[in-house]
Amino acid sequence: MRHGKKFNHLGRKTAHRKAMLANMACSLIEHKRINTTVAKAKAVKKFVEPLITKSKEDTTHNRRQVFAKLRSKESVTELFREVSSKIGDRPGGYTRIVKLGNRLGDNADMAMIELVDFNEIYNPNEGKKKTTRRSRRGSSNAAPVETTENTNEEE
Repeated sequence: MRHGKKFNHLGRKTAHRKAMLANMACSLIEHKRINTTVAKAKAVKKFVEPLITKSKEDTTHNRRQVFAKLRSKESVTELFREVSSKIGDRPGGYTRIVKLGNRLGDNADMAMIELVDFNEIYNPNEGKKKTTRRSRRGSSNAAPVETTENTNEEE
């Protein structure tokens, strides 16, 4: 039976699990992406996304709530300064989990969890206006025709 089992316990006692998730969340905030197992990545996602939502509104109360979970002044400062400024208009879904395959030693499923707005590969036009491009097919066909006419005129 799985009554009352709302989250993955990750095979650890409560204190160890909370400390591990806080450390992983701090690493994610500082480095913008980390490699871990799929189960831990999913647990970190559920742990860190509410904290990022709290960081959108910079109040003393929110800072204290986030600090109670993260336990790191540097991570809280980075979260409320850099991360919240980039994700201010995003309504949710601040992290992305990319599966990487299996680990060599124990064949565990590995994944990379990253903050979505800090990946320039998936968001190359961040902050740029989207412009419409027009086909230049007509002018490119006309160019060779003009060059052949010019060669005929020169002779």
